[in-house]
Amino acid sequence: MVSSDQRRRQLAREKYLRQQERRAARRRRARLRNIALAVVGVLVFGAAVAYAVTGGLNRDEKDEDAGKQGTPSPSPSKSYDPCEKPSKGKPNGKKWKKEPEQAVDESAKYSMKLATTCGDIAFEMDAAKTPRTVNSFDFLAREKFFDHTKCHRLVDESIHVLQCGDPTATGKSGPGYTLPDENLKDSRLKGGTYPAGTVAMANRYDARTKKGRDTGGSQFFLVFEDSTLPPDYTPFGKITEGMDVLKKVAKAGSTPDPKTRNTPPNATVVIEKATVSKN
Repeated sequence: MVSSDQRRRQLAREKYLRQQERRAARRRRARLRNIALAVVGVLVFGAAVAYAVTGGLNRDEKDEDAGKQGTPSPSPSKSYDPCEKPSKGKPNGKKWKKEPEQAVDESAKYSMKLATTCGDIAFEMDAAKTPRTVNSFDFLAREKFFDHTKCHRLVDESIHVLQCGDPTATGKSGPGYTLPDENLKDSRLKGGTYPAGTVAMANRYDARTKKGRDTGGSQFFLVFEDSTLPPDYTPFGKITEGMDVLKKVAKAGSTPDPKTRNTPPNATVVIEKATVSKN
């Protein structure tokens, strides 16, 4: 027969074992939780790195969108669209194997006008400092390359830009040829800032690897607020009309697209017609 003293010791042992089991279970749960958090952290960090590497301003064909800084602008409402419905028509999707022959007058002034569904945007182009870029834009406008193309990316955090010029609206396409970087030592870029009103070229340059120079195509971005960026993007124009249009587009926000990893604007910004004039 078990004495009361033995019974108490037995109950104490059982209680101790139950406590140990509960402690072990809590440790297991804590380990699993920490592992899960670590995995989530890695995934979030990986996604951030992927965006930094694959999103951004350096986008053009034959590229998986090597990118720069900038985060998506907050989206007030995906359904909010302050722009008009685009007219019928689609980009012609033309491509060329070689950059067009130089035809612009470097001593003349050129301007480009974008008639968009959100309003007109116009900018002067500097043929003296960026002759090959201006020559290309003159050529592409005459070929109606930009007509019916959708501006595919809006960033309004850290940098403040609207990016256009891709007939596929994916950030991966262009005219088939590339352009050299020009005017990267422009005095306006001092201090690592692209001033509001600047029009500059997108490209595939990666500052970390120092690879991807001279890879501009047809994609360009319009700066609607001073933006901190390294001087790696050809500044070739200055906005003279349409800053109110860009502000309207920015106010509507953007919605990230998980397929293209772009941040397309909620506003339907379509270039109905692009024209270049010699002043």
